Parts: sequence; C-alpha cells; structure tokens
Amino acid sequence: MQAPDFWFRPPGLRARLLSPLGALYARATARRLAAGAPVDPGVPVICVGNLNAGGTGKTPTAIELLMRLSARGLAPHFLSRGYGGSLEGPVQVDPRRHTAAETGDEPLLLSAFAPGWIAKDRVAGARAAVAAGAGAIVMDDGFQDPALKKALSLVVVDAARGFGNGFCLPAGPLREPVAAGMARADLLLSIGNDVDQAGFAAPGAVPHLKGTLLPLPTGMDWKDMKVFAFAGIGHPEKFFATLKGLGVQLLHGESLSDHQPLTPALLTRLERDAARHGAQLVTTEKDAVRLPQEYRQKVLTLPVRLALEDDSALEEHLDRLFPG
Repeated sequence: MQAPDFWFRPPGLRARLLSPLGALYARATARRLAAGAPVDPGVPVICVGNLNAGGTGKTPTAIELLMRLSARGLAPHFLSRGYGGSLEGPVQVDPRRHTAAETGDEPLLLSAFAPGWIAKDRVAGARAAVAAGAGAIVMDDGFQDPALKKALSLVVVDAARGFGNGFCLPAGPLREPVAAGMARADLLLSIGNDVDQAGFAAPGAVPHLKGTLLPLPTGMDWKDMKVFAFAGIGHPEKFFATLKGLGVQLLHGESLSDHQPLTPALLTRLERDAARHGAQLVTTEKDAVRLPQEYRQKVLTLPVRLALEDDSALEEHLDRLFPG
C-alpha cells in the first residue's frame, strides 16, 4: 500500500477528523515503550529506525553500517523481523535456500553484506546472532520496539517528505510524535538531494546527518538505453528519477506497492510491453531478490548506495561503541 497523499500536505479536514485516532495510536506506542524491559544481548545493538510508516531509506542505511563495521574488523550481523516473509525464526538467512517469500526481500538483500537473522522475537534473534559470533548487531527497524537495549539509535527520514503533516497513524504517517521519538534517538539521518535537504526542517534535538542515494558504478552504460522500469519500494518515483539522471530513455515506470509480489501475470505483461517498445526491464536491488529465477537474466538491476555529506557524528558514536 502506498502512503496517502494527504499525509504529506498541510493538515486538512481528513487529517483532523482522523486525529483522535492518531492520538490513541501515539498513546498506545508510548505505553508499549514505557512498559518495556530492554534486554542487553551482550554486544552493541545499532537500530536503524524511523518515525514514519513506510520506506525512508533504512535498508541502504543498514548496508552502509554493515560495511563500516566490517571495515573496522568487527563481525556485524543484521537482525530483521522479516516483514512479508513466512519464517518465524530465529533462523539465519541463507540466500542459497531461502526465498523472499520466506524471509522478506530486505533480509535477502542484506545477506550479501553480512550474516543475518530473521526473528519475530527480536531478543531470541539477537541471542542467536551472538551465539553465532556476532560482534555487533544492526537492527533493521524496531525503533518503537523496547525488547532490546539499543546502543545507538539512528532515525532515518526522507528529506523530501519530512515527517509529513505531523499527525500519527491513520491521520498522518507517524508511528509516534516527532518530539517523543527524537528524545530517544542518537542521530537523525535525512536522505535526499540538495533541494530536498534545503527544504527539510530538522528537529534540533540530536546531531543531523545528511545523505543521498547514489547509483553504484557497475560499468553499465545507461545513456540513451530504452527502459521499462518497475519498483516496489517506499517511493518508486525516486528510483525512476535516478534512472533519468543516468540518461536513460524511461518509456514507462511501473509504481508497485512496497514489497508487492512479482506475480507471473505482472512480469509477463511488463516483459511483453517492454519487448514491444524495444526496451530493457530494470528494477531495484530490493525488487530483484523477489524475481522468479527465470527472470533473473532478463531484468537489469540498478544498485544504489548511501553517501553521507559529513559522517563525523556517526564515526564519533562508532568510536565510542568500538574503541581501539
């Protein structure tokens, strides 16, 4: 499901009518957090979370953290509840035998960068990771879950959309009020281009990192390539804009719901329409892990990576967590 447009406009009648439900949602979140008794699994837990429902760039941020921790000589593992997957866990993700239908798409993508675990029970998953040799745990999502003690909490936000109309679900995009969430955060990361960053009003409570998602150089010559693109991520239009920035001729961009299954009917239609226009099918890394095997050679993938404008605040936190 795509987020409704009214979430990201100044509050109107619809948002105000729903605001009492939003207030109830906020109170329920606050009660859950207050009642929690966070467990320390024995290694630092770094939480990549958000205040908004939906995609904000958590997965590229988790990839960046896993790579930074690995570069420090640590043994990071990631932990996910496996949204959209059938496995309860704890189970270690194995891309050789697991599918996105079992683990969810994000864990399969992250497994290319570090060992990882699916666990609906995050405490059990963290303990399994530590028993398997994890020196640090990067938790994808879970900022509003008090089960684990967090050594570092990084809140990720889309700079273009910010925190929307400021209301909680269902009146707006927030899982909890901004002030309440930022009071528990250590860092705020806004992701977007220069124009988006200039328009984003960051709360002043915590250090603010700015980042952008840049295409990973793969040697592919994208210029003037005729493309039919599809994306089932939080904001597909950003993926299409990235392709245009590489110089492709974007003949069609198919916006799918976040994590939407890539059914045979959908892929057959896209393949047929692309062939009719002499175009190449292209998708995101996250969508690519959901492709049936017979489409892996037919669809090109455009990977992106997080680039930070100034990483000093992040590195200071990592230095404190992992001295020497």
